[in-house]
Amino acid sequence: MSKKILVVEDDETTADYIAGGLEEKGFIVDRATDGRDGLFHATDSQYSAIVLDRMLPGMDGLSVLSAIRAAGIDTPVIVLSALGSTDERVKGLKAGSDDYLPKPFAFSELLARIEALQRRGGTSAEPVETSLGCADLTMDLLKRRVERAGKRVDLQPREFRLLEVLLRHQGQVVTRTMMLEEVWDYHFDPGTNVIDVHISRLRKKIDEGSDRPLLHTVRGVGYMLSDQA
Repeated sequence: MSKKILVVEDDETTADYIAGGLEEKGFIVDRATDGRDGLFHATDSQYSAIVLDRMLPGMDGLSVLSAIRAAGIDTPVIVLSALGSTDERVKGLKAGSDDYLPKPFAFSELLARIEALQRRGGTSAEPVETSLGCADLTMDLLKRRVERAGKRVDLQPREFRLLEVLLRHQGQVVTRTMMLEEVWDYHFDPGTNVIDVHISRLRKKIDEGSDRPLLHTVRGVGYMLSDQA
């Protein structure tokens, strides 16, 4: 399956935010800053999905979308818009969008929607989890209790949430963008070392004294929880 995404967004900060997050997840991203350029890209190349802003200079998003569909292109399109009313969503869907995401939005939600569109037809309901684990590290989500090799590990609320995110993505790289959104609810990079400080504290609490470290740094990308060295 292609991992090439077209992002049509005239706001540079928002475009950087989306493109950066997608590239961290391994996507190839093409960008356009106005409607006409976006339409050119959409009709000139093949994409696995298009992220299209509703309000664009030159040619508005819905006009771009209508032109894409008129050209017989069925690439999944997610419309982004500050206009989040029901009427506006209906207009977007009628114009041919596959999804409509109001601004402001979390990157993690945008990513989930892109992945959902890419696996159309797949249906697999996940059971509700009450516990998570990796090797001899366990987390009881109901009791809010963490243990390593049977010994309790006392965590602060933010550390608990950070570990939960890492456990849910066990064996996968958790990027800094994902951490900022899922743990701190930041939808921008604050430009601080808040992640590094909390990771350092968490690593001491779960790995110190053990000859089997579980929390690994993936330089330049993020962190991963795994029992594989």
